[in-house]
Amino acid sequence: MIERPRYIKKLLSYKNNGRVKIITGLRRCGKSYLLKNLFNKYLLNNGIDDDHFIYLSLEDVDNIELLNPLRLNEYIKSLIKDDNQYYVVIDEIQRVYDIVNPLFTDGKIVKAKKNDNDSIGFVDVCLGLMKIDNIDLYITGSNSKFLSSDILTEFRDRGDEIHVYPLSFKEIVDSKKDNNVQLYFEEYMKYGGMPYVLEIDDYEEKSKYLKKLYSLTYRQDILEHHHDNKSKELDSLMLILANSIGSLINPNNLANTFKSNDKINMSNRIIYSYFKEFEESFLLEKTLRYDIRGKKHIASSYKYYFTDVGIRNSLLDFIHEDKGHVMENIIYNELKYQGFDVEIGVINGFGKNKNDKTVRKKYETDFIAKKGDKCFYIQSAYNINTKEKYDEEATSLSLIKDFNKKIIVTLDNQISTKDEKGITTVGIIQFLLSDGNYNF
Repeated sequence: MIERPRYIKKLLSYKNNGRVKIITGLRRCGKSYLLKNLFNKYLLNNGIDDDHFIYLSLEDVDNIELLNPLRLNEYIKSLIKDDNQYYVVIDEIQRVYDIVNPLFTDGKIVKAKKNDNDSIGFVDVCLGLMKIDNIDLYITGSNSKFLSSDILTEFRDRGDEIHVYPLSFKEIVDSKKDNNVQLYFEEYMKYGGMPYVLEIDDYEEKSKYLKKLYSLTYRQDILEHHHDNKSKELDSLMLILANSIGSLINPNNLANTFKSNDKINMSNRIIYSYFKEFEESFLLEKTLRYDIRGKKHIASSYKYYFTDVGIRNSLLDFIHEDKGHVMENIIYNELKYQGFDVEIGVINGFGKNKNDKTVRKKYETDFIAKKGDKCFYIQSAYNINTKEKYDEEATSLSLIKDFNKKIIVTLDNQISTKDEKGITTVGIIQFLLSDGNYNF
């Protein structure tokens, strides 16, 4: 059992607040396990009676009648026997189908069509259950309908989202009985942090699982939600993104590239809509660029990072790993897991061109990480084994004149050091195991 204390703490911070807790995240990242096993275990260990924790999986064939929203509502209410607090978890709630309000069908149960206005669905059930004082409600789901961020809009100001990421490197290390940290990191760079991957010992089977997980689950969800079945276009875009970690992406430029090189007529509007699907499936996250001196966002282009690097590597058959960019993706995921808002920093300065003339240049800092009153500037560097390489990585950080901490993270497992400009250099493993406390 891998404990996930960060998410348990988050669940407890929202417990009994009178709002629905909406557990989102990439398919198979551990949402159900978090609630059914870890949260349940915590509640039972802290005095909650077993019959006051109600867990319903709507994938279970025994619960098929509960896909009717009225029957689901009736059933849950029938389990409330006293005035003590009940904790209700409804898993795969997106399977509940919408029905036309029976007032308009002479009491008959009729499935609603897409554009029916007088329909009842799982959102209505949840909003009703929330009004019962001794019900604390948690919902999760894992297909394209639920994974869409639209569901959060439907709850408006009456829901709290808890976003779950795949396992962090520290969570994996903490679950192990030995101390072979270097081996675990090498596996993490290649196979990522999807929970089931850790249960597979054979490397070939890990690879097969991740490939199937993408092709049979994520890919199908996106095609289903996009409604146009343009599988060739989807595959082409995903391969571009898998090869473009840390690179700037612009839909207009991609549309032109497709048209000239691949003879695929895919407009920037279609590309943008697919990118939106990738984000709403939680498969990738978009990161904006921020002008540090101008204090404004640069909207013309942005970067994408994969929520799990194992999924990214599976798209490339685990051949073109590109460890430098994979490490950058891992740092991004760690910052998001730790609850930071993350942007790419851009700052103007001066440098030499190829003719050795001093010219005005834009420098980039890989990440600006903000949370509350904390702010860190972080540069990902595969190695800094020469002075020239170190100076190259440190330039953008040295141009930033505020007093927030500036960190270079390298693949080398060096002990953290600080230079005369106050820039800290630390190895990736130490960075990941620091659990968000970057006081190197």
